[in-house]
Amino acid sequence: MTKKYLIIGNGVAGTTAAEFIRKQDVKGKITIVTGEALPFYYRIRLNEYISADISEQTLVAKKQQWFKDNDIDLKLRTRIAGADPQQKVVVSENNRKFYYDLLLIATGSHSFVPPIKGYDLRGVFTLRTIQDAHEISTYAKNTDNVVLIGGGLLGLETGYALRKLGKKVTVIESSPRLLPRQLDVDSAFRLQQILEEIGFHFRIGAKTLEIIGDNQTTTGVILEGGEVLAANMIIISAGVRSNLELADILGLEYNKGIKVDEYMRTTMADIYSAGDVAEFKETVYGIWPAAMEQGKIAGINMSGENAIYKGTTMANTLKVTGLDLASAGDIDPENKFESKIVKDEKTYKKIVINNDRIIGCIMLGDKKGFNRIIKAIHEKHYASDVLPDLFDMHERN
Repeated sequence: MTKKYLIIGNGVAGTTAAEFIRKQDVKGKITIVTGEALPFYYRIRLNEYISADISEQTLVAKKQQWFKDNDIDLKLRTRIAGADPQQKVVVSENNRKFYYDLLLIATGSHSFVPPIKGYDLRGVFTLRTIQDAHEISTYAKNTDNVVLIGGGLLGLETGYALRKLGKKVTVIESSPRLLPRQLDVDSAFRLQQILEEIGFHFRIGAKTLEIIGDNQTTTGVILEGGEVLAANMIIISAGVRSNLELADILGLEYNKGIKVDEYMRTTMADIYSAGDVAEFKETVYGIWPAAMEQGKIAGINMSGENAIYKGTTMANTLKVTGLDLASAGDIDPENKFESKIVKDEKTYKKIVINNDRIIGCIMLGDKKGFNRIIKAIHEKHYASDVLPDLFDMHERN
């Protein structure tokens, strides 16, 4: 009997799952349903689209023809509003029914907007989808002064895109340093200096009290303490939250994400989940490599084979041209573990070690060896076997 596979979400997790289902099951009927207007695109490159470095066509990772070539029925602009897991059917907003034998929830995440007064004024944006990028690009044409609320990776990358368009960019970061989950104090200070040299302005350890405006359009922000930052465009970059509406509709167990086991199965038979919406061992990864790996595992298992997900090493890179920054694993900002550090005026490298195992790293200014370190962390290699090749022994501090 021909199996019916239904995938909700056409991001990296959903598309990768479809690819691996097709490799295992050449006859199965695969349908991908998404509210997006574009086929699978590089969400992590939206900043390059905003800065006009790439076109919308370049942004698309797999064109419509790829889906046709792999006999995958892609339904764009189709939002799911209901479901009946007993009947194995989901229903779109326009009452179209999609039946399945096996279902994958890969609906990703959405931008988190803190309850800041004025967040709904005209000129306030978040960045998560191509539609968001369109709106930011259009609005930016008539603005010159931008405030970014949130100094995380996405916020800094968005700020860099707007700097390339000639905008004044001020970043408000509530933590005492930039990228607190990716950098320690020394590397964060160095990064801030580099970004200030290319025109960024910062308010570190500052909190936004209110977004202010005139005639329903933003004119700036007020910080706790009373400082007013003038801006005719605000971008909120305060992290993401999993899209859990379908978990409620289907009766799936979830916490921060839909709970899955090592086979990417949810708590309901024949329903799987992967990507930013999935939670594995109390972790929602929220990074591209994890979504890709989870999609692969889900696709293999949905098609009847057997694969186990063992987790993904948390790793991040800052995509700012000319600035190499990468971190992975436990960066140990409190200096609880042994670490090997090499630094000079241009670079900062830190390898964190626990019981002769590499557990984390920071690389600023030079990312050579980063992929090897990620592998060493994931596969628990001995640090003493790896470090001599990564560092010149005489340069260590």
